[in-house]
Amino acid sequence: MLIVHHLENSRSQRVLWLLEELGVPYEVKRYERDKKTNLAPAALMKVHPLGKSPVVEDKGEIFAETGAIMEYIVEAYGAGRLAPPRGTKEYNRYRYWMYAAEGSYMPPLVFSLFLSRMDEAPMPFFAKPIAKKLTNALREAYLNHTTKALFDYVESELGKRPFLAGDELTAADIIMSFPLEAAQTRVEAAKNRKNIPAFVKKLHARPAYARALEKGGPYAYA
Repeated sequence: MLIVHHLENSRSQRVLWLLEELGVPYEVKRYERDKKTNLAPAALMKVHPLGKSPVVEDKGEIFAETGAIMEYIVEAYGAGRLAPPRGTKEYNRYRYWMYAAEGSYMPPLVFSLFLSRMDEAPMPFFAKPIAKKLTNALREAYLNHTTKALFDYVESELGKRPFLAGDELTAADIIMSFPLEAAQTRVEAAKNRKNIPAFVKKLHARPAYARALEKGGPYAYA
């Protein structure tokens, strides 16, 4: 049976959801984050050298990287579901969002998280203004305009069709769910939108999403 090495409050929740949508039997091995560092536990390094989640075991092989895992599952178990036919405009959109989720949307979110932690980190009182000036400069130089462009674009695309690739849910919507969920509380440019929160609400209403939550345990972004 396929095994998902699932870390709490992480990108691996999408893999559980994908499997639930496809009705693929699987086993969950759940890991909790270190309470002080919020990092994955060392036990995950026994599964894959990078020690990150998600990692999937199937048919004697280990698969890492969310996008690669989801592509593998759709190709191995999808039977034409959750991916548009190749050669169509829908497939081109699908492929774009499958790569954009981790390649374009997640890096600024991670950067934003680190800047927020710098703002909140304990330090001598005289260093606080310097740190604040530095984090604000980084936001102005890169983060603010980058995230605005990214979320302007996805907001616009969600206004054109029911799902990112077309009229039906695909793995592209599933992989994009995490950056859209996280951004609503973490990134200023994602707030006060119309289409993004409506889209996330629609995803959360799917029965397979609810079943994945039951399997994966508490999830901060649900």
